[in-house]
Amino acid sequence: MARSMAMALFPRTPCLSSSPSRICFFNFRQGGINYLNARCNRLDSAYFLAGKPRCYSGSVEDSTISSSSSSSANAIPAKKRVVSGVQPTGSIHLGNYLGAIKNWVSLQDTYETLFFIVDLHAITLPYDAEKLSKLTRDAAAIYIACGIDTSKASVFAQSHVSAHAELTWLLNCVTPIGWLNKMIQFKEKSRKAGDENVGTGLLTYPVLMASDILLYQCDLVPVGDDQKQHLELTRELAERVNFLFGGRKWKKLGGHGGKLFKIPDALISPEGARVMSLTDGLSKMSKSTPSDQSRINLLDTKDIIANKFKRCKTDSFTGLEFGNPERPECNNLLSIYQLVTGKTKQEVVQECKDMNWGQFKPLIADAVIAHLEPIQARYKEITADSTYLDSVLAEGALKAATIADTTLRNVYEAMGFLPCTRR
Repeated sequence: MARSMAMALFPRTPCLSSSPSRICFFNFRQGGINYLNARCNRLDSAYFLAGKPRCYSGSVEDSTISSSSSSSANAIPAKKRVVSGVQPTGSIHLGNYLGAIKNWVSLQDTYETLFFIVDLHAITLPYDAEKLSKLTRDAAAIYIACGIDTSKASVFAQSHVSAHAELTWLLNCVTPIGWLNKMIQFKEKSRKAGDENVGTGLLTYPVLMASDILLYQCDLVPVGDDQKQHLELTRELAERVNFLFGGRKWKKLGGHGGKLFKIPDALISPEGARVMSLTDGLSKMSKSTPSDQSRINLLDTKDIIANKFKRCKTDSFTGLEFGNPERPECNNLLSIYQLVTGKTKQEVVQECKDMNWGQFKPLIADAVIAHLEPIQARYKEITADSTYLDSVLAEGALKAATIADTTLRNVYEAMGFLPCTRR
């Protein structure tokens, strides 16, 4: 019964092949196929044949060619591709939701979308190994509960597509160390953790992020203001690899030639891209902040949400207003209220301009509770059926690997590696 309900609510997902305009379907459960074995066999048997990839291999320029006919006048243009992800460390909070996941829901109707749980990023700082698996599954369930439709978007765990780790090593070897030393987030996080205790992964974190993006030849990347520097590094890395190994150099090695990577652009939401802490209106709402009072977790109970807003930091000014630099907490709370109610900024101003904090805090608490209630109910339904969630993640990984493996094979070839001929 659980299986039939899951199939009715979430129909079998189309899987993009190496050409975005061509689709195929995977029935992961049929025949008891094991995901890891299926993926390894595909890599082993289809990696290269007589020095050439057995399956489609092409440059970025070929990624939009129609599978039916490149000359067809009726060919449907391929959608632009968007990729994004959230770490499974800690509980997903209102900042993650309003700044990223809520926007993904609208993107999936316009773009070809891949949304993943970046569990490899989660281990760059000390973490609890016993909780990582559960947190990864919880994050996937929240994605779907928030409105991600698995018939439109791929949902998967980053570690389930091994091309992420493989491409990261290749890019690490061509990334100047000076580029990484300039990363602001590395400086901030290493200072907090203590320089001597920081793992190498924190330094090379931006290279893994670049791999996450470049593997999928994506056009756009939803990023917050604090991630712009990492996206710029991604763009520079793509251009560097294209120059060092692409074009005629790749063709001389028997490859297709052309660019190995597409250069992605940033997609920044005009509102909600940076939700701030409830205890400091100048700091971003973050999972890493020690105090749980600083954030609203998506799975917080009604009483906890009400209490957090009751205790949140405010000011002593009269009335409420947007955009006053001396009132960062006021601007943040009004922005949250606007986003969860769907009202315009002008409507919020008219409603709240003459309120005091004693009137507004219960109002925003009730609005957030009402907005999160259906998400929490859907989350409980999804997590009650572990088989369904496993199948979603497996199918999403297979779908993503189809694209990622093509990119990875091309990079291996262009960098001069001996083709694998194992059967």
